[in-house]
Amino acid sequence: MLELQLPRSSARQPLRILCLGAHCDDIDIGCGATLLKLLAENRRAEVTWVSFAAPALRARELKASARRFLRQAARSSVLTHEFRDSYFPGQYTAIKEAFEPLKRLPSPDLIFTHQRADRHQDHRIVSELTWNAFRQHLILEYEIPKYDGGLATPNAYVRLQRQHVEAKVRALLACYASQASKPWFTAETFRALMRLRGIEAAAESGWAEGFHVDKFCAF
Repeated sequence: MLELQLPRSSARQPLRILCLGAHCDDIDIGCGATLLKLLAENRRAEVTWVSFAAPALRARELKASARRFLRQAARSSVLTHEFRDSYFPGQYTAIKEAFEPLKRLPSPDLIFTHQRADRHQDHRIVSELTWNAFRQHLILEYEIPKYDGGLATPNAYVRLQRQHVEAKVRALLACYASQASKPWFTAETFRALMRLRGIEAAAESGWAEGFHVDKFCAF
């Protein structure tokens, strides 16, 4: 399988990554292991991490988790908003306005956001506004397992090592105590999806995260 590589960061040109999630654990679940791999390989990377539904308790959990994922970033910032969970369509204008400051940040080289066809209404709104705000960027849409189903076969994969997988799982279980009662929020769930994507990606390690890419320019 042909592999495409992102440019390596340097002192003059850091790799800038923007991560967007509707809820506090979305980024961690959707692209956490990929972030760990990218930051290990790009020591000058800069990350902006944004969660749009982060009430006080969950925001504390998010920040604890983000610290684990962003340890190797040269620079990072975690931004939180308190939009009402599950009511994003009714808050569309306000959420769109929250995207405006993000457009004034240094232009990201890579953006992670929700899959545009996700069955959760909050996820779809964040994805739609990502594409509305960032029209000439590389956008990788991550996937979130949920009761609603809707997972589709990705068209892009990031192959992982076991240490990326286990670090992601440890962070999720250690930091998000508020989610522990949910039957799907388990190590088995997170490993299972990465294992399946590893098979699809023909990863020698057996592990990968999958993404949906609507368009990119090459050569």
